[in-house]
Amino acid sequence: MKVLIADDDRTLADVIAFTFKREGFEVILAEDGESAFQRWENESPDLLILDVNMPKSDGFSVCKRVRELSDTPIILLTVRSDEEDILQGLNLGADDYITKPFSPRQLMARVKAVLRRAKQKTPVTMRDAGNIHLDLNRHELSIKGRPPVKLSSLEMRLMDCLLINVGQIVTPEIIIDHVWGSQSGDMDMVRQLVHRLRTKVEKDTSEPVFINNVPGVGYELVVKEQ
Repeated sequence: MKVLIADDDRTLADVIAFTFKREGFEVILAEDGESAFQRWENESPDLLILDVNMPKSDGFSVCKRVRELSDTPIILLTVRSDEEDILQGLNLGADDYITKPFSPRQLMARVKAVLRRAKQKTPVTMRDAGNIHLDLNRHELSIKGRPPVKLSSLEMRLMDCLLINVGQIVTPEIIIDHVWGSQSGDMDMVRQLVHRLRTKVEKDTSEPVFINNVPGVGYELVVKEQ
């Protein structure tokens, strides 16, 4: 299992990282909010530990951005104990909130409780259509006859959207809502994301076989029956 720890206090981050490694976790570290979000997007951790007070983008902002795209469990860390701050974090979608200082045993107890609750949910973990298989847990896309490829979180959500609507034209508005949420995303972001996904799906992006552009309308995923 993989955990992302984002805290600009490197000494504390190293202590937390040691605690997780001792429990068998793979650890990813980030020192500010922007790099935390990028590493979450690129490396798909199973859990986020976010310090509220970070440079560039605070823990609240990162929590909000992640929660708009994913149900990844999130625990916020802070020196604050004000009730309004706690409520703000929980209202933004955090799964738990720990006030510094805390013991490693306390942290791991809360982590295990959060992960138990997350396991009780039963989200869709696989999508299949013809010769295409998408593993939503591993962020892996497989096309029959080829080795699997890793997808970023955004690429995976786009592929998921296309697989849900396989054989149908999907408008940019539907893609934006599925990938970024109705309050974010635009046409340029859709085009860029489609191009990124094509580089992993198509043998020749100039002549796409799987992800077709329907001018003036949207995109269509075409699959071959096995």
